Amino acid sequence: IVSIRSALEGYPDLALGNVVGSNIANLGLVLGVVLLFTRIEISKSFYQSDWPLMFAASVLLWIFLQNGSISKIEGLFFVVLLILMLLYLFRFKDNTDFESEDLKTSLSWTGIILFAVFGGAFLALGSELLIHGAVRVANQIGVSERVIGITVVSVGTSIPELAASLVAVAKRENAISLGNLLGSNLFNILAVLGITSLIHPLNISEPINPDLIVATGMTILLLSLIVFGKHSLRKISGATLLVTYLLYIALKGVGTV
Repeated sequence: IVSIRSALEGYPDLALGNVVGSNIANLGLVLGVVLLFTRIEISKSFYQSDWPLMFAASVLLWIFLQNGSISKIEGLFFVVLLILMLLYLFRFKDNTDFESEDLKTSLSWTGIILFAVFGGAFLALGSELLIHGAVRVANQIGVSERVIGITVVSVGTSIPELAASLVAVAKRENAISLGNLLGSNLFNILAVLGITSLIHPLNISEPINPDLIVATGMTILLLSLIVFGKHSLRKISGATLLVTYLLYIALKGVGTV
């Protein structure tokens, strides 16, 4: 919603910055914080599909943006790739049946519809306030919408991932917290940018390559930490990711990156 509204209201740099910054924040900030409280053992699916898909999407985004825009055709390609990925996950990946206490409490159709309507309305209102607030901040302190999108807006849109991951850790479902972040990064590129560019092509006015390199570099750093950690992520891994993210934000703040 934030990216679509940004594009339609004439802030494509904010829309793109939100996605790229959110992907960096998910791995550096959110996963970094989560790992300070828990340890995550890595399953085979991480190497077989989760990480390769996320890395491939990041590289594909970098390729598409070399001409400074994401066209409707490229957006359609992202969406088709997303559908194929979902079909693969549902068709060929093993799914284990489970029962959750949260799922046992069912809502009536009236309750479900009310939650959906009010939730959607507040999301729309929140996205409007977030975009206008971000643009005002950019104008007040004299920085570009892309910088605000990559920093302030991306952190704001990563808060749900942080909340979901911490809840998963509290319930000792550590694998879910990692899957949540990898899935979010994949959806940010394929679904958010794909759907947004289908509605309104994204033509950026500032070079985005340094931030794309950081986003791709964070995925490589994550894999490196897992390999050196003998197929697990520990507190030292979280500290490394968090320090890397804070260093990136500091450099972004002084205009080095």
